[in-house]
Parts: sequence; structure tokens; C-alpha cells
Amino acid sequence: MKRVIGRKVLLLFVVGDILGAGIYALVGKVAGHVGGALWLPFLVAFVLAALTATAYAELVGKYPQAAGAALYANKAFRIPFVTFIVAFSVMMSGITSASAAARAFGGRYLAEFVTLPVIVGAFLFLGLVTLVNFAGISESVKVNVVLTIIEAFGLLVIIAIGVYALLAGDGDPGRALEFHPAHGAFLGVLGGTALAFYALLGFEDSVNLAEEARDPQKDYPRALFGGLVAAALIYMAVAFTATMLVDTRTLVASTGPLLEVVKVAGFAFPPKLFALIALLAVGNTALINMLMASRLVYGMARQRIIPSFFGAVHPTRATPWVAIVFTVGIAAVLVATGDVGPLADTTVLLLLLVFALVNVCVLLLRKDRVEHAHFVAPTWMPALGAVVCLFLALPVTGRSGDVYLRAAVLVGIGVVLWFVNRFFVGRIDEIDVTKINPPG
Repeated sequence: MKRVIGRKVLLLFVVGDILGAGIYALVGKVAGHVGGALWLPFLVAFVLAALTATAYAELVGKYPQAAGAALYANKAFRIPFVTFIVAFSVMMSGITSASAAARAFGGRYLAEFVTLPVIVGAFLFLGLVTLVNFAGISESVKVNVVLTIIEAFGLLVIIAIGVYALLAGDGDPGRALEFHPAHGAFLGVLGGTALAFYALLGFEDSVNLAEEARDPQKDYPRALFGGLVAAALIYMAVAFTATMLVDTRTLVASTGPLLEVVKVAGFAFPPKLFALIALLAVGNTALINMLMASRLVYGMARQRIIPSFFGAVHPTRATPWVAIVFTVGIAAVLVATGDVGPLADTTVLLLLLVFALVNVCVLLLRKDRVEHAHFVAPTWMPALGAVVCLFLALPVTGRSGDVYLRAAVLVGIGVVLWFVNRFFVGRIDEIDVTKINPPG
């Protein structure tokens, strides 16, 4: 790949990758854990995400290849099954994230235009995303760029509303300091943080640009940490505005919490226009994740680590149509059986386990020396990151049992595919992970 991406473009990509459906859909859900001080879980989630970000920053600089967590697991453990499970878990996290976005799409924001049952709107949305995915990678990426700009604009609108409210003396800023945890202070913040983590998960996708960055050893750590800080500040400003202008009970009950903010704003911004922006933002999250998931399935099939028919390519569109059908089929089942909060929580659970492994990998790979200079994380940060990720994955956060069951079933599908494939293909001694990861 050509190394054409500079530091500024990389920074914008990281910010765009993080911003998405999470903040548009989950502000109310997070408020349900902590009350008015819903900015607090976003702050804690940022601090905890930064620990794992140090591991990614070191590993991307050390191994500037577009393969991510699967590459690091492969280098650290040299066990093909572990490498596969990591890649498959990342793929399934994309599908659960897209499913959560689909449920969010079918809720309050869509109701601004048409009244449909949430599940009907979600299925229609999945169908539209599938058509864009099927059309081709070039078309999908172009749509993604436009939608990223639109979703960022929507969040800036909310921040502008907050600034105007403060200057005009509107709203109740004191409400942002009201702390009413649902299950005690510690568990309230913990549960809210585990859910807010969903809004910051996008940064791990940015490793796919490692092979196209001009100087990944220097540029990627700065872009990664800068992007995380920028996204965290935007999220906290949006959360503060939401709780200042809208009472907690309304936020918790709404499937379109930011639309409630627009409707009580001191200056006129068309609610329908904002609802459209939110729908496009939610759509962007789903499109990114379904693109990633289908290409990962295709890549794994081409590497013959799952049945090869998943690698079938459409003769005219040149898209992996079997992988697309497979991933959207799983998403449809998830949409029919889960709601926004539990599906987002399943995404977080899967990626927390992947993040824990990445933090362990960076420590194990310290013995693997490379000739070029690169960022080196303070040892305590990835070590603490691994502990924090495993802790947040525990039921102590208030995560329901169906989330663990859903995650186990999804990973179990991968285990079945692995052993079915091994029965027909035979033992796999090595996986070229650079050929199973989707393009940046």
C-alpha cells in the first residue's frame, strides 16, 4: 500500500472513527446509571480507554501492518485457533454494534418522520445498509466520508446549543452535578462507564491505516491520543448540554435523547433536520461495522480457516455476497432478539476481552526487538489496562446474563465453523493475518 496519509488526516480519521451512533443513542441509557452527572462515565471511560490505547500505539509502531488485534495475538501466541477467535470476536463485535445502531435507527429519530414499530424500522435500515455494502467498497467508502462529516456536525450543533443556553442563562447547569446512581455510587459509575465505553470503541479500527500512514511510528500515537482526547471532550460537552437542558427522566425514557435537547433549545434548529442527521450518523456506524464484518468473513474464507464458500464474490459487483448475507443474517437475528442497550453492551463485552488480550500481547512481545524506533508504553499502563478490561467484563458492572449468553453464542458460531472447516480441510498450522483483515 502507498504511504500517503499524513498526521492531520490520520487524526481526523481517528476522530471520525470514534464519533458515531453511541453518543446519539446511549446518552439516556448512561443517565439511567448515574442520574444527571452522565458526563462522568464518559470521562472515566476515556481514561480507561487511554490505557489500552497505549498498547495499540506501541504495537502499531512496532508492527505497522493493517491487521490489528489478530496480528498481535498471532505474533504473541503463535496459536492459529487463538488468532482466529480474536479475529472472529472483532467481526462479531461489528455485527452487534451494527445491530444496536439498527435498533436506534428504528426509534425516536425515525418517528420524527414516520411512525413504524421499532423492529420494522430496524429491518428496513439493515436492508438499506446491505444494499450499500453490496454495491461495492468504493461506493461504501464515499458514503462513509460524507456521513462522518454529517454526524460530527450534529454533535457540534448540540454543543452550540449548550453554549447558547449557558450565555442566555437557560437550563439547569446544576443538574450536571446531581449524582443519583441506580445501584450505589461505585456500581452506578461502573455500569455507566461500561456502557459509555461503547462510544469510544472506534479507535481500534484506525490500526487498519498503519500500512498507508507516512510515518506510523511517530504519527499514529499522536493521532490516536489526540483523537481520543478530542472525541472525549466532544462527548462530555454533549453529555453536559443534554443533562443541563433535559431532565434525567426524559433522557432515560427517550430512544432519541439528543432530539429532546434540540426541541428545548433556546434558538431554533429544525428538529426534523437534526433527526435526519442522527439517522445518518447511526447509519454510518452500521455501515462501517457491516463493511468490516463482511470483509473479515471473506478474508478468513480466502485463508481457508472457515469454509471456503464464504469467500464467494459476486460476478458483476465484485463484492463478497455470501459473507454479506451471512453477517446481515446474524444482525437480523440480533435485532429481533435484543434492544439498543444490551446489544451495545454485547459489543463492549466482546471488545473488552480483545482489548485485555492486546494489553497482554504488548507485554509478551517486549522480547521481540525491531530495528526501527517506535513508541513504547509505560509498562504499568497496558498491565493496568488488561486488569481494567477484564474487570469491566465481569458481571459486577450490572451487565445482564443475556449479554453474556449472546456473546458466548456468537463466539460459539466461530468455534463451530473452525472445527467444521478443520474436518474438511485439515489442520491449520499458520494464518497470514494480513490477508484476513479488511482494508482501512
